[in-house]
Order: sequence, then structure tokens, then C-alpha cells
Amino acid sequence: MTTWNELTLTVNREAQEAASDLLVELGSQGVMIEDSADYIGKEDRFGEIVPEVEQSERVAITAYYPDTADLVQMRAEIDRRLAELADYGLETGDIVLSSQELAEEDWADNWKKYYEPARITHDLTIVPSWTDYEVTAGEKIIRLDPGMAFGTGTHPTTKMSLYALEQVLRGGETVIDVGTGSGVLSIASSLLGAAQIYAYDLDDVAVRVAEENIALNQTSGNISVSTGDLLRGVTHEADVIVANILADILIHLTDDAYRLVKDEGYLIMSGIIADKWDMVREAAETAGFFLETHMIQGEWNACIFKKTADISGVIGG
Repeated sequence: MTTWNELTLTVNREAQEAASDLLVELGSQGVMIEDSADYIGKEDRFGEIVPEVEQSERVAITAYYPDTADLVQMRAEIDRRLAELADYGLETGDIVLSSQELAEEDWADNWKKYYEPARITHDLTIVPSWTDYEVTAGEKIIRLDPGMAFGTGTHPTTKMSLYALEQVLRGGETVIDVGTGSGVLSIASSLLGAAQIYAYDLDDVAVRVAEENIALNQTSGNISVSTGDLLRGVTHEADVIVANILADILIHLTDDAYRLVKDEGYLIMSGIIADKWDMVREAAETAGFFLETHMIQGEWNACIFKKTADISGVIGG
């Protein structure tokens, strides 16, 4: 049985991004963030279960590492790097670091305690694969078991990506999903009428999980999943490219995205923390895209850029 080290770091909210980036730099494929601010002003819509959460300035960031990782050395590095944040005016507050050993199956099961069916957009409802759910007229169901891959569909960055796909897909498109994670955006693209979807992820585990989730959704036979490093080496053109990953990674795919997106096509990007929005916008516009839609939920940003010679329908056009 494979085991992992679960490492949870609790800091003040303003240090969240720096702390998250650090955990990724130390070898985690991603992080899970528990932040009470995610529930501020949130309405109980479409049957989504909204828990009562006591508001706090503290956030808990959880990352996972192989059982071979040197936790003593990692703790020392985390303490050293976070201590330096004060030099940049970031207040971490009391740094609380905890760890536990976790079996791979247990890690996947931990999601199930918090994961319920949720109506995400007007058309799309995400249903955990182990849940009995009665479909109503007009609902498009995405069945998921996120397992060890990022992407339950309920995080603001994924929700805004789904909203964006709903806006631009009309049927018959080719879509490229960069950093597919659980495959949720690829499955949604298929349900929204895309003809062909190419999904890529650098993580072999995510590729496996995405393939398993695609198999759960019988309408998703038009999705091809493979290991890939952003858009490097990709040659097929697309009407829509969607990428829900960290801002510091997004800026490295905009040139390749412009090369691959057809004229009048779209680049959807999400996972952008507020203070890195300008950086991502500049990278996309430098590549040649025009901003059509900018969405904000809490401190997260998502956007739809268009490759077009007619700028009358875009922001500033």
C-alpha cells in the first residue's frame, strides 16, 4: 500500500499565496486550502450545501508528499522561508505546522466527507460517483470521483471555468484542457457540445484519475487524455483552450495558446489570485489576445480572452 505524508500549514490569510507556492516548490503537485472567507456572502443555490463556518483570518493549507520525503528538512525550510516574508510586509501570524501519514486510499476517501452533489451553473450539476442522485429535466450531470487529483468542481476557480465554458461553447468545437486534474472541465466541454477534447496533465496520477472519471460519463467518448507539459509539443488547433492552474504557470502557456487557438477562438484561464491578475492579463495581451470577459469570486480571478481582428466586442474595443 502506498503511503503519503499529509502536511498542513496554518497562516494568516495574507500569506496564503506565498505559503501555497512554497509547498508546491517543495514537491507537492498542488494544495488544498480551507478558508472561511470562501463562504462569505455565499447563497444556498441550486441545492448546494453551504456549511456554517466561523469566520477567521487564518487559513489552513494542506499538501501531500511521498513517504520518502524528509519532513525534518522540509519543516526547517518552511520555517526559514516564511520567516523571510516579514521582510516583504507579509504577516504570517503564528505558523502552525502539522503532519500525518496517510494511506493512498484514505486520502481519496477524505474528500468524500465534504463532497456533495452541487448545481454549479444553470445547466451543469456535479455529482460524486458514489452518490445516488435524481436528475431533473435539463440537468447535465458530471459524475466525478476526484481521488488524488485536483478538481471537485466546487472551488471558485473551477466554477468560473465552467461558467466560461458555458458562455463560449455552442457545439462542434475542438477544446484543449491544460492541467486537466480530475477531468471535470473536459467532461463539461463534452456535455456542452464540444466535438473533440484533448486533455493534458503533467501528473500521471491526474491522467489516470481523469480517464477513470471520463469512463463514468458515457457521453465523454470524445475526450483524449495524455501526459503533457502545458502546450509544449501540441500541434492540433483548437477553438477553445481552457487552463485552470496557478498564475505563475499560466503566463508560460499564452504564446503557445495563441499559436494553437483558431481565429475567433478563445483562451479561458482561471486559478489567478487577485494580485497576479495584471501579470496574467499582460502575458495574454502580449501574445495577441484581447480580453472579452473578466470574472471575480472572492480573491480569485478568471478570464476569457479572444483571438480576433475585430475588437468591437472585447473590453476596451
